[in-house]
Amino acid sequence: MLPATLKRYAWLSIGAATATILLKGWAWWLTGSVGLLSDALESFVNLAGAMMALAMLSLAAQPADRDHAHGHGKAEYFSSAFEGFLIIVAALLIGYAAVDRLIHPQPLEAVGIGLAVSVAASVINLVTGRILLQVGRRYRSITLEADAQHLLTDVWTSAGVIVGVALVWATGWLWLDPVIALAVAANIVWTGWKLLQRSAEGLMDVSLPVEEIETIERVLAGYRAQGLDFHALRTRQAGTRAFASVHVLVPGAWSVQEGHDWSERIEADLRSALPHVHLTTHLEPLEDPLSHADQDLDRPDQ
Repeated sequence: MLPATLKRYAWLSIGAATATILLKGWAWWLTGSVGLLSDALESFVNLAGAMMALAMLSLAAQPADRDHAHGHGKAEYFSSAFEGFLIIVAALLIGYAAVDRLIHPQPLEAVGIGLAVSVAASVINLVTGRILLQVGRRYRSITLEADAQHLLTDVWTSAGVIVGVALVWATGWLWLDPVIALAVAANIVWTGWKLLQRSAEGLMDVSLPVEEIETIERVLAGYRAQGLDFHALRTRQAGTRAFASVHVLVPGAWSVQEGHDWSERIEADLRSALPHVHLTTHLEPLEDPLSHADQDLDRPDQ
């Protein structure tokens, strides 16, 4: 599935965020709970993140051009980084409101209907988050996966807020409401930090996951048994796309055509094992010492 097609899921996230903002805002207005206010503020982050996701998926869908020969897939990392930043900003706002409520406690009102409205908003987030997570993982979209992880975190956050507000209602412990809001803020900061960290890794050309590199090595091991050798395997991720390059060492007596044919077989087997990886091979003669001098990223001077 291309990023252009994935955009419809960004629209789903935008719709869900809008609905939850209205529902959670209503719940806060009914009850006056700062815990429910923190939940509503996080939904604004969901909306901003979903809108950024839509913009970056649109950019990532653009084909490769002369200035961007490897495509625009890395645009997705800007979306997840932006959402991580917004999450941290929301946490600061929540913390400020919670501290103020600790200093100036207020009784809660209409808690029953307020909690019911908040539960309805959480169900919307749960369903949307599961859909986005499934699609994001299937098509390797960090944008949709980040959005999904945030929504599912929001569900657990909302569950904690709902339970806490119910306890305040039952016990009359007004201090519990802002304390819950502070716990929500801390949890949001952790989520935001993880999104920022993952986005930075993508922008810094992080390698493929260990299990995928092991898959590549298993394919190459089959060819080593036939007399070929390999080195300088390098991989990187760029949004929904991934790239790998490897040097293929073949007998120097082979013709160019023979070496090319074997290289094509290797590439076909690797594409079959990891269809999302774009592979580049470089042929070298086994017997030439210079073939073994370029295993590092920068080839040493001879």
